[in-house]
Amino acid sequence: MAEKRNIFLIGPMGAGKSTIGRQLSQQLSMEFYDSDQEIEKRTGADISWVFDVEGEQGFRDREKKIIDELTQLHGIILATGGGSVLSRESRNHLSARGTVIYLKTTIEKQLLRTQRDRKRPLLQKDILARKKTLENLAYERNPFYHEIADIVVNTDEKSAKIVSNRIIYLLEKNH
Repeated sequence: MAEKRNIFLIGPMGAGKSTIGRQLSQQLSMEFYDSDQEIEKRTGADISWVFDVEGEQGFRDREKKIIDELTQLHGIILATGGGSVLSRESRNHLSARGTVIYLKTTIEKQLLRTQRDRKRPLLQKDILARKKTLENLAYERNPFYHEIADIVVNTDEKSAKIVSNRIIYLLEKNH
């Protein structure tokens, strides 16, 4: 890939966006960003604190601003937060400024991958409540993931390296 086009990873929490983003970054020698980490870096607080203090809307406003800023960079890989696609503005920036890859996973996989994660404000509940939350989020967000995705890759039962190799293959094939 001579010209390094931006690669934006979207999908639900637990799909592997950050892990696969870092893997792609190494394999393609491209700078990696994570929108949630950028918010934490700039606020000096973790996401759950921002949620507690500013509410979900305050967090989403910060996220929209960060995505606008990061998508203007060139030759980067960006892992977005699962809910970033709720903003029409963010969806437009992502689809206009790079290749959007939807990392798809099942609710069961999400539950497994996020069960010990204490940093996810929307999942601080018992297992049944968490499952219901993930189902509701999927119902709300999946249409947006499909709407802006250039490529869809399933991450279930696959290592980050295998998924990264698949993405690189699909990127080369599509260009």
